[in-house]
Amino acid sequence: MARVVLEHVTKRFGTVEAVKDANLVIEDKEFCILVGPSGCGKTTTLRMIAGLEEVTEGNIYIGDRLVNDVAPKDRDIAMVFQNYALYPHMTVFDNMAFGLKLRKVPKKEIEQKVKEVAEMLGIQDLLKRKPKELSGGQRQRVALGRAIVRTPQVFLMDEPLSNLDAKLRVQTRAELKRLHNRLQVTTVYVTHDQVEAMTMGDKIVVMNNGVIQQIDSPLNLFNKPRNLFVAGFIGSPAMNFINAVLEKKNGGYWLNAGSFEVKVPESLNSLVEPYATKEVIFGIRPQDIYDAELMREADTKPEWTIKATVDVTEPLGSEVNLYLTTGEHVIVATVDPATKAQTGLEWRVYFDMDKMHLFDPNTGEAII
Repeated sequence: MARVVLEHVTKRFGTVEAVKDANLVIEDKEFCILVGPSGCGKTTTLRMIAGLEEVTEGNIYIGDRLVNDVAPKDRDIAMVFQNYALYPHMTVFDNMAFGLKLRKVPKKEIEQKVKEVAEMLGIQDLLKRKPKELSGGQRQRVALGRAIVRTPQVFLMDEPLSNLDAKLRVQTRAELKRLHNRLQVTTVYVTHDQVEAMTMGDKIVVMNNGVIQQIDSPLNLFNKPRNLFVAGFIGSPAMNFINAVLEKKNGGYWLNAGSFEVKVPESLNSLVEPYATKEVIFGIRPQDIYDAELMREADTKPEWTIKATVDVTEPLGSEVNLYLTTGEHVIVATVDPATKAQTGLEWRVYFDMDKMHLFDPNTGEAII
């Protein structure tokens, strides 16, 4: 197994910089997710690691070996594509065995490896079928099996679950993670789905416009986003962003959003002090806004409670999303399903300001 290192890697297509000065270390046995919107450079980064795209500037190492000029077949990697890329005229067995046959692996060893991996993936009864006779989930397992039998140093996966239905995606996510725990092979996984990234990755690399925005654990990305882009991209529903002015009064700091104001926790005073009287962007996740009508008065603070009009309610069973308006602001709150909030009513909601975020509107960087 091996670590993967990118040093100042840039990729240009003509005048377009698809990846800009990427620095990344993926440790041995780590499950690393590259996530971001379409066109952010994540697949291009993966393809450079695979050798399918040339590096314009910088270096890529797999293990201790510089692989910039090493052919894909000699990099000891295995790739799983979005479209599975199975040979339609071959059986499942032959598809899985194809890479081993090219490497002149003895026939008995091939049979043993394919059967072992097929059992691991639960497709041992499909070995004589052709791809057209398989469901999407089964084809995905065959594509995975073909990669696994190679026992490579690194797995590279390019949105392998995007063609599956929602239920199968959830099931296969868990299977992939279980498989990684068993095989302990360094894995680089590309997705645009932040739920997939949060549930599967040991380390997540958030990209936008070819630039790595933040490299962190799933929890740190959620709780301590480095900038506005990461804060808005990670989390569902997305974080609420509210333009406000930071005002000092009565010995404390308040966020004045025009139609409402909330007090900054005193423990954060020293951090926000340099921004007094300035415009800031106040961020709070929907999960950190509560239905004040369901809370005991003793558990709430009036300076953290606001009134807003309920526009839309989205019952989801285990929770309800409330879309609220106050002045020019639209706020989403994810509240307890016991809520009695209804469209058109004025409703009290409570902000857990201990979990607030604050961003500089000029740089987009996090203040808190």
